Amino acid sequence: MRILIDTNVVLDVLMARQPHLDHAVAIFALADARRVSGVLGATTLTTVFYLLVKAIGVADARTHVRSLLDLFGVAAVDRAVLVGALDAGFEDFEDGVLHQAATTAGVEAIVTRDVAGFAAASLPVFTPAAFLAAVHGDGG
Repeated sequence: MRILIDTNVVLDVLMARQPHLDHAVAIFALADARRVSGVLGATTLTTVFYLLVKAIGVADARTHVRSLLDLFGVAAVDRAVLVGALDAGFEDFEDGVLHQAATTAGVEAIVTRDVAGFAAASLPVFTPAAFLAAVHGDGG
């Protein structure tokens, strides 16, 4: 399955944010084991880099972003994605951009802690815990 991983899940891993870390790490592990094909929005990478520079400095931020690029594909953000996001009915433009980028990239689902932000999504949207339950087949 090809999934887009929202910025908040990526930051949970990189910033070791509790209580979300374990589920986020498990999703990264699925991508690393190639049990899922993980994709990040291009805007996620710029946001992550910006926040990491403030927290840990430029050199370490570059290292982390390179690691993300080694692990995940990238859903492009271009003019068509941005216009589509404006027209898609999302209250939050960033969520709309990620959804449109995911759709354009052939993603099958979005994994986020902000499910409510993706209420207008045409793709299935899962919390990390719900996605892990679905992948592991335990339904909960």
